[in-house]
Amino acid sequence: MTKAVRIHTPGDVSALSIDDIDVTAPSGTQVQIRFKAIGLNFIDCYQRTGLYPLPDLPQTLGKEGAGIVEAVGPDVTEFQIGQRVCIGAGQGCYTELGNFDQDIVIPLPDEISFETAAAMMLKGMTAHYLLRRIYKVGPDDTILFHAAAGGVGSIALQWAKSLGTTIIGTVGSEEKAELAKSLGCDYPINYTKENFTERVMDITKGEGVPVVYDSIGADTFYGSLDCLCPLGMMVTYGNATGPVPEFSPAILAQKGSLFVTRPILMHYVAKRDDLLKTANDLFDVVKSGAVKISINQKYDLSDVAQAHMDLENRKTTGSTILIP
Repeated sequence: MTKAVRIHTPGDVSALSIDDIDVTAPSGTQVQIRFKAIGLNFIDCYQRTGLYPLPDLPQTLGKEGAGIVEAVGPDVTEFQIGQRVCIGAGQGCYTELGNFDQDIVIPLPDEISFETAAAMMLKGMTAHYLLRRIYKVGPDDTILFHAAAGGVGSIALQWAKSLGTTIIGTVGSEEKAELAKSLGCDYPINYTKENFTERVMDITKGEGVPVVYDSIGADTFYGSLDCLCPLGMMVTYGNATGPVPEFSPAILAQKGSLFVTRPILMHYVAKRDDLLKTANDLFDVVKSGAVKISINQKYDLSDVAQAHMDLENRKTTGSTILIP
């Protein structure tokens, strides 16, 4: 029997159920992975609560992890038993052992450990599409990045800084401000002490920024719009404080012909070629040392409820992993 963390009905952390399940032999193009480390992300909490509903409950949580191929289906062409692999945009990684279609499995370079891969794949590939596809940041840009000391932020700050970008970042404490600064944030803003919109306009001498990356949601949406320069891009990619409020598109015209996008990683890596290119770009910046992955919290898989609570209560920084 294999231990897996599943939800049978949405809810608070009490909805997390550690179940004994049978994992069948892989069929077709399935790859069976024995996980060595698993990543923790806000999307796991959203799925647990039902904000992002999962079909056909019970379902195993978890979007990313790394381990070793234990078996392969008869139609698998890309992988072999014993190979080091990872997943960054899957479903069902909160488990000791699981079957996944080869189309979402990524070969893991020897230079990157299982724990590092589990800590970086979803967050790092998210940083990639934010910085390199939605809006290509460069040395002439000043950007605003919310939750600058969080999982995605800690990677995105370093990546943007390696591209010469000037970074304004919001955080919730002085300790997180210092962390963000060490990661390349030029202007950390502690939103518990300062109005971030006023501070951004002060930093930019009233011009605003061309792009805002916002995973906070309800609490920051309108303030973020007010940070944008005309024709600016609002990227709302998370809901840490709840979904953004309903708004009329007319407000975008009033504030300067703004753009708003609500992306998810899965659409940006739906094609196999895009998935591998995104992953390889991430591997390259990590192997080069331009981006360092900080694993600041580790929990046993059996302590997943505590991990979820700490993430939701803003007690974590950088990346968090679960060890099966």
